[in-house]
Amino acid sequence: MPPFAKLLVSVGFVLLSLIIFSAISIVLSMLIFHVRLDLILDPLHNIKEPGVLQALNLMQTISGIGTFIIPAFLLAYLMSENTFEFIKLNRKAALNSFLLVTIMVLAMVPFINWLVEMNARMVLPSFLHGMEEWMRKSEDDNAELTKYFLDMPSIGTVLFNVIMIGLIPAIGEELLFRGVIQRLFIEWLRNKHVAILITAALFSAMHLQFYGFIPRMLLGVLFGYLVVWSGSLWLPILGHFINNASAVIFTYLFQKELTKIDPDKIGTEGQQWIATLVSAILMVTIMLIIRRTETNRRLKT
Repeated sequence: MPPFAKLLVSVGFVLLSLIIFSAISIVLSMLIFHVRLDLILDPLHNIKEPGVLQALNLMQTISGIGTFIIPAFLLAYLMSENTFEFIKLNRKAALNSFLLVTIMVLAMVPFINWLVEMNARMVLPSFLHGMEEWMRKSEDDNAELTKYFLDMPSIGTVLFNVIMIGLIPAIGEELLFRGVIQRLFIEWLRNKHVAILITAALFSAMHLQFYGFIPRMLLGVLFGYLVVWSGSLWLPILGHFINNASAVIFTYLFQKELTKIDPDKIGTEGQQWIATLVSAILMVTIMLIIRRTETNRRLKT
């Protein structure tokens, strides 16, 4: 099957999985938490109703597994003779690279937050005013829901969010986007740089958060190059997990007043432009070090 046909099949497969597992998650949530369908379908206005937040947590967990992890493995199984080889889970990266990825993701927080703020200032042309209003309302609604998800009164809720927001998306989204889709784009276009950019754009668009599109696409580009340079999917999985899980943990620390630093404000308030600049320089520098490290490692093996 040609690479473009594989891409079309993959998209159809993922959409079918999304529909099936969304339906399964809704039914299970209604049965387990005794929540009516109309409350689930309008979560923002019913989030304080008994069982609704728990139902949303279960739905997001099931959908994350069913929409990304399961389709990625099935597609890799159908398209290759070696599933783990296809999605690059059987390949190792240098130990130093794992440490460097962890440092880089944490160090680039000020720069990412600055990009988020710049992206949020985006203004569409006047003839798209209606679309802009819809986008901003959608963004505000998502932000409001996220506040409820990140309201963590106990360590147990922190651990659950680390799994739901950190681990499952890190594994699932990297398996599907960098493991399958990016690989197919490289096969089709014969240009790894274009393939990385397109995959990163699709990865960002998938989240349907318009005013976070640019920073999320940047992360997708970085993760894409990590796979290409190392030949291993474990580096972007780690980077993705650190990015998401650290946001959960630092939000909890800020909520409990264990730190005065608001993780969403680092690099965006006052005279923090120096921190933002240093953050960007560290990001680029560490990526170059990882490329050199992985290139030398692969030459020796």
